[in-house]
Amino acid sequence: MRKLLLGCGIASSPLYVLTDLLGGLHYPGYSFASQGVSELMAIGSPSRALVDPLFILYDLLAVAFGIGVLREAGDNARLRRSGLLLVAYAAAGMLGPPFFSMHMRGTGSFASDRAHIVLTAVLVVFMFLAIGFAGLALDRRFRVYSSATVIVLLVFGAIAGAYGGRLAAQQPTPGLGIYERISIYSYLLWVVVLAVVLRRRADAEEPGTR
Repeated sequence: MRKLLLGCGIASSPLYVLTDLLGGLHYPGYSFASQGVSELMAIGSPSRALVDPLFILYDLLAVAFGIGVLREAGDNARLRRSGLLLVAYAAAGMLGPPFFSMHMRGTGSFASDRAHIVLTAVLVVFMFLAIGFAGLALDRRFRVYSSATVIVLLVFGAIAGAYGGRLAAQQPTPGLGIYERISIYSYLLWVVVLAVVLRRRADAEEPGTR
Protein backbone atom coordinates (compact mmCIF):
# COMPACT_ATOMS: atom_id res chain seq x y z
CA MET A 1 0.00 0.00 0.00
CA ARG A 2 2.79 2.45 0.85
CA LYS A 3 4.40 1.96 -2.57
CA LEU A 4 1.04 2.32 -4.30
CA LEU A 5 0.30 5.63 -2.58
CA LEU A 6 3.77 7.00 -3.31
CA GLY A 7 3.45 5.76 -6.89
CA CYS A 8 0.38 7.97 -7.25
CA GLY A 9 2.75 10.93 -6.94
CA ILE A 10 4.91 9.61 -9.74
CA ALA A 11 1.83 9.02 -11.93
CA SER A 12 0.09 12.31 -11.18
CA SER A 13 2.68 14.59 -12.77
CA PRO A 14 2.78 12.92 -16.22
CA LEU A 15 -1.03 12.90 -16.18
CA TYR A 16 -1.07 16.66 -15.63
CA VAL A 17 1.36 17.21 -18.50
CA LEU A 18 -0.66 14.93 -20.78
CA THR A 19 -3.88 16.75 -19.87
CA ASP A 20 -2.24 20.09 -20.61
CA LEU A 21 -1.07 18.83 -24.01
CA LEU A 22 -4.40 17.22 -24.98
CA GLY A 23 -6.34 20.26 -23.83
CA GLY A 24 -4.27 22.61 -25.96
CA LEU A 25 -4.65 20.35 -28.99
CA HIS A 26 -8.45 20.32 -28.56
CA TYR A 27 -8.66 24.11 -28.24
CA PRO A 28 -8.60 25.66 -31.75
CA GLY A 29 -6.17 28.55 -31.86
CA TYR A 30 -4.78 27.86 -28.39
CA SER A 31 -1.19 29.01 -27.82
CA PHE A 32 0.94 27.12 -25.31
CA ALA A 33 3.34 30.06 -25.38
CA SER A 34 0.91 32.85 -24.60
CA GLN A 35 -2.06 31.26 -22.80
CA GLY A 36 -2.28 29.78 -19.32
CA VAL A 37 -3.30 26.30 -18.22
CA SER A 38 -6.38 27.67 -16.48
CA GLU A 39 -7.71 28.80 -19.85
CA LEU A 40 -8.02 25.16 -20.91
CA MET A 41 -10.71 24.65 -18.26
CA ALA A 42 -12.24 28.13 -18.57
CA ILE A 43 -16.00 28.48 -18.73
CA GLY A 44 -16.99 28.14 -22.37
CA SER A 45 -13.64 26.81 -23.59
CA PRO A 46 -13.80 24.00 -26.18
CA SER A 47 -11.35 21.87 -24.18
CA ARG A 48 -13.17 22.06 -20.84
CA ALA A 49 -15.19 18.87 -21.23
CA LEU A 50 -11.98 16.95 -21.93
CA VAL A 51 -9.62 18.40 -19.35
CA ASP A 52 -11.90 18.80 -16.32
CA PRO A 53 -12.25 15.04 -15.60
CA LEU A 54 -8.53 14.51 -16.21
CA PHE A 55 -7.51 17.33 -13.88
CA ILE A 56 -9.84 15.95 -11.21
CA LEU A 57 -8.20 12.53 -11.68
CA TYR A 58 -4.83 14.27 -11.25
CA ASP A 59 -6.04 15.77 -7.98
CA LEU A 60 -7.27 12.38 -6.76
CA LEU A 61 -3.85 10.89 -7.42
CA ALA A 62 -2.26 13.88 -5.69
CA VAL A 63 -4.49 13.37 -2.63
CA ALA A 64 -3.45 9.71 -2.52
CA PHE A 65 0.19 10.78 -2.73
CA GLY A 66 -0.26 13.25 0.11
CA ILE A 67 -1.73 10.45 2.22
CA GLY A 68 1.28 8.34 1.27
CA VAL A 69 3.62 11.09 2.50
CA LEU A 70 1.68 11.23 5.76
CA ARG A 71 2.08 7.47 6.20
CA GLU A 72 5.82 7.76 5.60
CA ALA A 73 6.25 10.67 8.03
CA GLY A 74 6.16 8.67 11.24
CA ASP A 75 7.59 10.91 13.97
CA ASN A 76 8.92 13.42 11.43
CA ALA A 77 6.68 16.42 12.15
CA ARG A 78 7.92 18.45 9.19
CA LEU A 79 7.24 15.67 6.71
CA ARG A 80 3.83 15.13 8.28
CA ARG A 81 3.01 18.81 7.76
CA SER A 82 4.14 18.55 4.17
CA GLY A 83 1.84 15.57 3.66
CA LEU A 84 -1.10 17.45 5.14
CA LEU A 85 -0.39 20.43 2.89
CA LEU A 86 -0.12 18.18 -0.19
CA VAL A 87 -3.53 16.70 0.64
CA ALA A 88 -4.96 20.18 1.19
CA TYR A 89 -3.43 21.42 -2.08
CA ALA A 90 -4.94 18.58 -4.10
CA ALA A 91 -8.32 18.68 -2.33
CA ALA A 92 -8.61 22.44 -2.90
CA GLY A 93 -7.51 22.03 -6.51
CA MET A 94 -10.30 19.52 -7.05
CA LEU A 95 -12.80 22.31 -6.42
CA GLY A 96 -11.35 24.40 -9.26
CA PRO A 97 -12.90 22.84 -12.38
CA PRO A 98 -16.50 22.62 -11.13
CA PHE A 99 -16.67 25.73 -8.92
CA PHE A 100 -13.78 28.15 -9.48
CA SER A 101 -13.06 28.17 -13.22
CA MET A 102 -12.16 31.44 -14.90
CA HIS A 103 -14.02 32.76 -17.93
CA MET A 104 -12.63 32.68 -21.45
CA ARG A 105 -10.83 35.78 -22.57
CA GLY A 106 -13.26 38.40 -23.69
CA THR A 107 -16.19 36.90 -21.77
CA GLY A 108 -15.33 37.66 -18.15
CA SER A 109 -13.80 40.31 -15.91
CA PHE A 110 -11.62 40.62 -12.83
CA ALA A 111 -14.74 40.66 -10.67
CA SER A 112 -16.23 37.55 -12.27
CA ASP A 113 -12.93 35.67 -11.94
CA ARG A 114 -12.15 36.81 -8.40
CA ALA A 115 -12.96 33.40 -6.90
CA HIS A 116 -10.57 31.70 -9.34
CA ILE A 117 -7.81 34.15 -8.43
CA VAL A 118 -8.34 33.58 -4.69
CA LEU A 119 -8.24 29.80 -5.11
CA THR A 120 -5.05 30.06 -7.15
CA ALA A 121 -3.43 32.13 -4.40
CA VAL A 122 -4.43 29.55 -1.78
CA LEU A 123 -2.97 26.74 -3.91
CA VAL A 124 0.30 28.63 -4.30
CA VAL A 125 0.60 29.07 -0.52
CA PHE A 126 -0.06 25.36 0.08
CA MET A 127 2.49 24.45 -2.58
CA PHE A 128 5.28 26.62 -1.17
CA LEU A 129 4.69 25.41 2.37
CA ALA A 130 4.60 21.76 1.32
CA ILE A 131 7.92 22.13 -0.51
CA GLY A 132 9.46 24.00 2.41
CA PHE A 133 8.49 21.50 5.10
CA ALA A 134 9.53 18.49 3.00
CA GLY A 135 12.84 20.13 2.18
CA LEU A 136 13.53 20.67 5.88
CA ALA A 137 12.37 17.15 6.73
CA LEU A 138 14.73 15.18 4.51
CA ASP A 139 18.45 15.13 3.74
CA ARG A 140 20.68 17.97 2.58
CA ARG A 141 20.56 17.06 -1.12
CA PHE A 142 16.79 17.14 -1.16
CA ARG A 143 16.80 20.36 0.86
CA VAL A 144 19.04 22.03 -1.73
CA TYR A 145 16.84 20.73 -4.55
CA SER A 146 13.70 21.97 -2.81
CA SER A 147 15.30 25.39 -2.31
CA ALA A 148 16.16 25.54 -6.01
CA THR A 149 12.57 24.62 -6.86
CA VAL A 150 11.26 27.41 -4.65
CA ILE A 151 13.54 29.91 -6.40
CA VAL A 152 12.28 28.80 -9.82
CA LEU A 153 8.69 29.09 -8.62
CA LEU A 154 9.26 32.55 -7.20
CA VAL A 155 11.02 33.91 -10.28
CA PHE A 156 8.81 32.51 -13.00
CA GLY A 157 5.65 32.73 -10.91
CA ALA A 158 6.31 36.44 -10.40
CA ILE A 159 6.89 36.94 -14.13
CA ALA A 160 3.67 35.09 -14.97
CA GLY A 161 1.78 37.02 -12.29
CA ALA A 162 2.86 40.29 -13.85
CA TYR A 163 0.66 39.43 -16.82
CA GLY A 164 -2.45 39.66 -14.65
CA GLY A 165 -3.27 43.20 -15.70
CA ARG A 166 -2.87 42.46 -19.39
CA LEU A 167 -5.01 39.34 -19.06
CA ALA A 168 -7.75 41.24 -17.24
CA ALA A 169 -7.63 43.95 -19.91
CA GLN A 170 -8.00 41.30 -22.66
CA GLN A 171 -4.61 42.26 -24.09
CA PRO A 172 -2.09 39.87 -25.70
CA THR A 173 0.10 37.98 -23.22
CA PRO A 174 3.14 36.72 -25.17
CA GLY A 175 5.24 34.40 -23.02
CA LEU A 176 2.64 33.89 -20.29
CA GLY A 177 2.16 30.22 -21.11
CA ILE A 178 5.90 29.55 -21.11
CA TYR A 179 6.60 31.22 -17.77
CA GLU A 180 3.56 29.67 -16.11
CA ARG A 181 4.43 26.19 -17.34
CA ILE A 182 8.01 26.48 -16.13
CA SER A 183 6.58 27.14 -12.67
CA ILE A 184 3.98 24.39 -12.80
CA TYR A 185 6.26 21.77 -14.31
CA SER A 186 9.02 22.49 -11.81
CA TYR A 187 6.54 21.69 -9.02
CA LEU A 188 5.37 18.55 -10.82
CA LEU A 189 8.99 17.42 -11.11
CA TRP A 190 9.54 18.10 -7.42
CA VAL A 191 6.59 15.83 -6.57
CA VAL A 192 8.10 13.01 -8.64
CA VAL A 193 11.49 13.45 -6.97
CA LEU A 194 9.90 13.42 -3.49
CA ALA A 195 7.95 10.27 -4.37
CA VAL A 196 11.10 8.54 -5.63
CA VAL A 197 13.08 9.53 -2.52
CA LEU A 198 10.38 8.19 -0.21
CA ARG A 199 9.94 5.01 -2.23
CA ARG A 200 13.67 4.29 -2.05
CA ARG A 201 13.53 4.82 1.68
CA ALA A 202 10.58 2.44 1.89
CA ASP A 203 12.50 -0.17 -0.13
CA ALA A 204 15.48 0.15 2.19
CA GLU A 205 13.27 -0.41 5.23
CA GLU A 206 11.69 -3.62 3.88
CA PRO A 207 13.08 -6.85 5.31
CA GLY A 208 15.43 -8.64 2.92
CA THR A 209 16.24 -5.56 0.81
CA ARG A 210 19.58 -3.83 0.48
